[in-house]
Amino acid sequence: MRSDLLLWILLVGLFGGVVVLAVHHEQGQVAGLDLNQFGALVGQLSIAIFVGAALWSVARGRIAESLLAALFWLVLAAVLALGYTYREPLTQVGQRVLAEIAPGYAVNVARSPGIASVEVTRAASGDFGVRAAVNGTGLNMLVDTGATSVVLTHEAAQAAGLPVDFLKYDVPVDTAGGRTRAASVVLDSVVVGNIVERRVPALVSPPGMLRTSLLGMSFLSRLEAFEFRGDRLVMRGAAVAGR
Repeated sequence: MRSDLLLWILLVGLFGGVVVLAVHHEQGQVAGLDLNQFGALVGQLSIAIFVGAALWSVARGRIAESLLAALFWLVLAAVLALGYTYREPLTQVGQRVLAEIAPGYAVNVARSPGIASVEVTRAASGDFGVRAAVNGTGLNMLVDTGATSVVLTHEAAQAAGLPVDFLKYDVPVDTAGGRTRAASVVLDSVVVGNIVERRVPALVSPPGMLRTSLLGMSFLSRLEAFEFRGDRLVMRGAAVAGR
């Protein structure tokens, strides 16, 4: 029973160590140790626990059981090590799978210093919907290259913290519901995946005139590049700091 407990401690320790390494990967340090030192410490502690559990089992005459347990834990340790080593490709695979299941999810496909690349999958409706953060508030939007500006619904603008009751609706616009007037605003930030644009000009529609907010050219034209590749929209622009 004691050996089983020690082996479970080993499992939890290995898993916890990998999680800590992954979380602190960008920072480069964990508790004052660089990642290599911390990884070595986790490995050494795990080996010590493993050897202690094995010796305990042998001392109790459970040699066959100890060998099977040793094989299991060695394989598990190898899997965890491989998972950490290839965490970035595995993360991208997971994001792509999620994007296929939930169109509109922005997949971060590449990054160079200061620049991020994001992919969005076309929805079954044929549109490119995307989940964006406007002034820090998550909003569902439609990519619309025919819209000269980002356009927010009245409800979305309110959720993003804009003073909708004090805006001046004096900009003529044409919508699917007819001609109306919108209010001109400047958004502090618009974030899609790891791409961010700041001080983005936008319009706010009156209540009931627009069903879904539009990600228009006042955002898209600021990007380094954007292009449609079949059922995918690829955007490349300034990267969010720290991501």
